[in-house]
Amino acid sequence: MPLNDTTAPPFVTVLVRGLLAGLIAGLLAGTFAYVAGEPHVEAAIAIEEAAAHTEPAAGGHQHDDEDALVTRSGQRGGLFLATGLFGAAMGGLLATAYVLLSRRRRAYDDGRSGLLLAGAALLGAVIVPFLKYPANPPAVGDPATINQRTGTYLLMVVLGLVAVWAGSLGYRAVGDQAPSWLRIAAAVGGFLLVTAVSYVVLPSFQEVPADFPATLLWDFRLASLGTQVVLWTGIGLLFAALMHHDQRRRAAPALPST
Repeated sequence: MPLNDTTAPPFVTVLVRGLLAGLIAGLLAGTFAYVAGEPHVEAAIAIEEAAAHTEPAAGGHQHDDEDALVTRSGQRGGLFLATGLFGAAMGGLLATAYVLLSRRRRAYDDGRSGLLLAGAALLGAVIVPFLKYPANPPAVGDPATINQRTGTYLLMVVLGLVAVWAGSLGYRAVGDQAPSWLRIAAAVGGFLLVTAVSYVVLPSFQEVPADFPATLLWDFRLASLGTQVVLWTGIGLLFAALMHHDQRRRAAPALPST
């Protein structure tokens, strides 16, 4: 139930809450990635190294002679730093979007609004791109196409967010007086239309070697997706809790004393 307080907190306050929620969620996501993803990364690296050892000696490039810039131990430790910083950045962006969209929101609970916004980000920026371009382990992918794959993936992220926005427009365009099922249908239709067009227009990349273990590939992809789900779910829940607590605190003086 919405509270009676209508005073919005300062942007800096909201931003700090978003950064804090993102940092904590990023560390949680890093823990998940370490437990669920690292074993699959190790297995993929082992396959890559085994393939490198079978290359003909005259074939040119030798991986054994290269010293890694960062050791695997360093990469594991850096995983938590990377996910923590990334989470904080995403929390900051979420808080900024929350403030920018505050005038368009209805009189929802602040916590609920933050949670819905995080869910929209998860859907548009993670799930939609994943279904088109699922993550690949280290041994998969042609280095010659890395720039093209990176560019199209980022474009897919943008289009995924546009799809969520189109769904929101469809929901609002039907009107408040329309039945709930019609508004939901309009939202789903707008979202699916943009998503389908994006999937058709953008190129696909089929670079998985035929002999690469399918189980390892999908275990890695699911672990990668799970990391993002943990991140955005954590950001949404923590940010919502912080904003809801702040709203109750600001509304408390206005409540009648007993």
